[in-house]
Order: sequence, then structure tokens, then C-alpha cells
Amino acid sequence: MEASLFFKAMLIGLSIAAPVGPIGLLCIQRTLAHGMRTGFVSGMGAACADAVYGAIGAFGMVAVTDYFISLSTPLAIGGALFLGWMGVKLLLTKNEEGQAASVGTQKTGKAFISVFVLTLANPMTIISFIAVFASIAGPKVLGHAAAGLMVVGVFLGSAIWWLMLSAGVALLSRQVGAGVLGLINRLGGLLLLGFALWQILQILQNLQVF
Repeated sequence: MEASLFFKAMLIGLSIAAPVGPIGLLCIQRTLAHGMRTGFVSGMGAACADAVYGAIGAFGMVAVTDYFISLSTPLAIGGALFLGWMGVKLLLTKNEEGQAASVGTQKTGKAFISVFVLTLANPMTIISFIAVFASIAGPKVLGHAAAGLMVVGVFLGSAIWWLMLSAGVALLSRQVGAGVLGLINRLGGLLLLGFALWQILQILQNLQVF
């Protein structure tokens, strides 16, 4: 039973991480610009945030869940502004041949924190985890050991995806020169700004501003 829960949770973590969105875009861009290490560490920021929300859902922390949901609007606004800021940074980035390795070793900590915070800025993820975990567990109440295994499974599933993505992009990055990387940065910046604008529009719609 517990082994089955673990592997199901791994598949959940993998499926949640796999869809390409702003986080995937950042992982790809950072891998191309700074190497596999920075790209993978960026993805691990998302994996850790998923594990945090997964733990809240798995252990049934109702008070914490309600608290994050009550903050959903300000967190979403903060996440949109953060996305916009990173989009602008990408648009203003200047690329030179040979800078990837040196920059990659210096900014892994910032890469992890930025994606971790950005992923946490989507508190509705908690609801998703609660619904999925409830469907997996069925009518049974999860014990602490089973809930812990599910959280670890979600984390590992997410981590496996980010490892595969960063490794695959790193293999392709050998064919990418400074000119192409500059184009990718500009495109990535525009896409992040687009994600930020879309999120702001969704917030305004939810608030019934228009």
C-alpha cells in the first residue's frame, strides 16, 4: 500500500512539473545561459515548493491551507510582478561567449530562491494537492508515515523532471552561440512579461474589476 502511494505520488510530482510554463521557461533559459547546474537548481526550487505545498495537503494542515488561500490574491499579484521583473531582466541581459560557466557557479543560490518563491506565489496549488492526495488515498485517513512518503514521492518526481529537462537542454546548448542566446533571452523575456500580464488580467477578472 505504502509503496503504491509512493510511486503514485512520484507520477503526480512528474506530471505537475512537466507542463511548460514560466518555471519551465526559466529553467530552459538558465540552462542555456549558465549551464545545466543553474538550470537544474532552478527546477529544484520548484520541486521544493511543490513539496512544501504537498506536505500541507498530505498532513491535512487545514489552518495553514486556509491561511494561504486567504492570501491567494496578494500572493498572485506578487508572483505576477516578480515574473514581470524577471522578464525585464531577461530583455536587458547582454550575452557574451564564454560567460556561462562563470555566471552559473555564482548564481545558483539566487536561481533556487527566485523559482522557489515564484512557485510558492501560487497558493491554489495546495487545493490541487489536497484533491489529488484525497483521490489516491481514498476513504482511508493517511498516517504520518504514508503522508511523508507521498511528499517525498512528489519531490522526487518533480526533481526527476527538472533533471531530465536541464540535461536535455544542456546537450543542445553546445550548438547555441551568443547571438542565438540573445534572441532566446529576448523571446523568454517577452513570454515572461506575457505570463505576468495574463496573471494580472486573471486577478482583475476574479476581483470583478471588469
